[in-house]
Amino acid sequence: MERAGRSLAKLKLSDAVTHEDLARAAWPAAVGRNIARHAWVKALVRGNLVVEAEDGVWQQHLFHLRYQILPKLCDLLGAGIVREVEFRIASAAPRRPPQTAQSAHPVESTDEADRIQDPAFRMVYKQARKKASA
Repeated sequence: MERAGRSLAKLKLSDAVTHEDLARAAWPAAVGRNIARHAWVKALVRGNLVVEAEDGVWQQHLFHLRYQILPKLCDLLGAGIVREVEFRIASAAPRRPPQTAQSAHPVESTDEADRIQDPAFRMVYKQARKKASA
């Protein structure tokens, strides 16, 4: 059975699917989902696949794995589409927002005004309470 990337490359669909699109689609299959979350295809320039890594550590690890990644890409895409793989550190902010830790137990406020659902009524109540205590 022939790989889908190889079949698409043979169809010569230059207007519909570019070699860069094929390489971008083959990247997660070649490196796996975990690595693909930390490094992604930026461009394909004259057979040189430019991959951006989220930081320098990932760039170094991928650089050392390039001789294992390149044959997998060639197997998926066919020979001649990707000849080299270049790893760069991503210049922009991370693709996904940082994760924030959430408490298992929400902190409950001791202020009785925070239980008032309507923000306008809550503000009026707090102002009246402040005025009464002054």
